[in-house]
Amino acid sequence: MAIQSPAEVRVPDAMLPRPARVLWRREEAPGVVTLALAPDATATPARTGQFDMLYAFANGEIPVSVSGVPDGDGLLLHTVRKVGATSNALCALGEGDAVGVRGPFGIGWDVEAYEGHDVVVVAGGIGLAPLRPVIVHVLRHRERYGRVRVVAGSRTPREHIFRDEVAAWRRQGVELHRTVDRADTEWHEGVGLVTQPLRRMSLDAPRTVAMICGPEVMMRAAARMLLDTGVAPQRIRVSLERNMHCGVGLCGHCQLGPLFVCTDGPVVGWDRAEPLLRVPEL
Repeated sequence: MAIQSPAEVRVPDAMLPRPARVLWRREEAPGVVTLALAPDATATPARTGQFDMLYAFANGEIPVSVSGVPDGDGLLLHTVRKVGATSNALCALGEGDAVGVRGPFGIGWDVEAYEGHDVVVVAGGIGLAPLRPVIVHVLRHRERYGRVRVVAGSRTPREHIFRDEVAAWRRQGVELHRTVDRADTEWHEGVGLVTQPLRRMSLDAPRTVAMICGPEVMMRAAARMLLDTGVAPQRIRVSLERNMHCGVGLCGHCQLGPLFVCTDGPVVGWDRAEPLLRVPEL
């Protein structure tokens, strides 16, 4: 039986990894790899902002945001950063290797609901991965959206991901602002926090929707700046990161106050996220 939406999912199906093969892999930055998988025709297609549980055989599984949904070239993409044993094992996979997939899980960006709006994307580091499908979708349906602005930050120029796609995004009308904490002699773009390009933007607040993913301190600063421009908190969407184990709201590892990030998120409005993120104990 195919997996349904997270609210309707049958637990035995949701806990069973489906085998998939790596079609290709791409090094995005030091320690960051994108894996392309052929999507399972029996599973619910992933949507922008959702995540899968990826299983590296003989190692374990971790939650990984979908960085490419199978609505264009038919591929399911995941961008993984090496931070532990399982992520290292996933990043070491090559063409033809097997990986287990559970999902898709969670609530996504719902980018289709914001047709007619100006779109602001703010990403920190690997946070651009779950936002990449938003950019791809908007560009694929460019006539349905207003201005599209992307602010992406990283610690160094080498750590920016999807560098090969940046020129194409710009040619298609994306106003792209990239920043780094530490520049080198070949870097000719912004230096500093992602809030600096945001501060310089002139936004049409009533018709702007913002989507933010990255470290919590960055998301709080970016959200506050957007609020100051008049963007409504419910139209500032953030992707939360917690230690997700089951994906279906049973284990409790990802609980954030009254929310289970795996089922009530990972994408939530700032009106829901802000009161929870300001509590240190959560």
